[in-house]
Amino acid sequence: MQFKDIVGQRDTINRLTSVIDSGRVSHAQMVLGGMAAATPLALAYLQYLVCEHRQHYEGGELRADSCGECPSCKKMASLMHPDLHMVFPTAATSRVKEKPWSGEFRGEFRDFLLQNGGRGNLDDWYAFLGIENKQGLIREMDADDVVETLGLKAYEGGWRIMVIWMAEKMNAAFANKLLKTLEEPLPGTLLMLLAEDDEKMLPTIKSRVQTIRIQNPESKVKNSDNAEFAGLLVGWLRMLFKLKMKELSGQVDKMATLNREQLKQFLQYAMGVMRDCFLSTAAGVPCALGSGDEKFDSQFPKMITVNNIETIEAAFDDAIFAIERNAYAKIALMELSFRMSKALKKR
Repeated sequence: MQFKDIVGQRDTINRLTSVIDSGRVSHAQMVLGGMAAATPLALAYLQYLVCEHRQHYEGGELRADSCGECPSCKKMASLMHPDLHMVFPTAATSRVKEKPWSGEFRGEFRDFLLQNGGRGNLDDWYAFLGIENKQGLIREMDADDVVETLGLKAYEGGWRIMVIWMAEKMNAAFANKLLKTLEEPLPGTLLMLLAEDDEKMLPTIKSRVQTIRIQNPESKVKNSDNAEFAGLLVGWLRMLFKLKMKELSGQVDKMATLNREQLKQFLQYAMGVMRDCFLSTAAGVPCALGSGDEKFDSQFPKMITVNNIETIEAAFDDAIFAIERNAYAKIALMELSFRMSKALKKR
């Protein structure tokens, strides 16, 4: 899979390739979004990571892509790279009647991804296995395999890659065993979690991964919504530095006029902007916020650093969680404002 084969996501892709080129790849990452969008992006990302002859472009939509021709690219494109490992939800089938785990279904999962270009969702996977009426899980046996596999040397001397597909389906035993690997990975380890709903994951897992939130192609957020969101976001960010309660309260009132679904989309949009700022700062490339104020656009992204990005993500996650559970919008937004203001001072 190459980036050129992915619809949209150009800004995110360009920041990801910049980070890889800079050599600042985080050992634990999570791509958060619908599987139809998250899986192709993750596979293209991994192919670029291992590519032996990365291609860089001037003036186009993409700044870089994998070559698609070197041995590493071909192995990754066929999902046969010896340093690529995957775990995913499984359930008992007519072939595997007891103790199902990913190791029993690797061939089927590879075929599933290749047949649909990585664009299948969880229901498609269950249908592929013929277990539509069962609930798949990622189990403790999978965790044992992850720990053992990542403890071995890379076959080709580069990255040891473990993809956890639909990571919210990991059970408690798996999650608890994964924590130590997340905390103390060996050099050259990359854990790539793909998830649609991080609310179903342990906070201890989410706090240890770098989250890349992506916009699904089928998203209902319109360009006009994004334009409105940009204006609201910039106005709010300016208030966070002054923290004058009257002005901040007025800005929060404007944000709270959005209905619940729009407000959730706005917070997801804002978190995506924070992530873009962080990736741009890490890669040393500019990030345009589109505020109309060149000074603000150039200075604000530098405020999002490795020292505060996890705190910021947690604050947004909590705000989205509160809104989804019918919390009073203004209270949730004021709490987010105070936490964001505090985080920005710890850059």
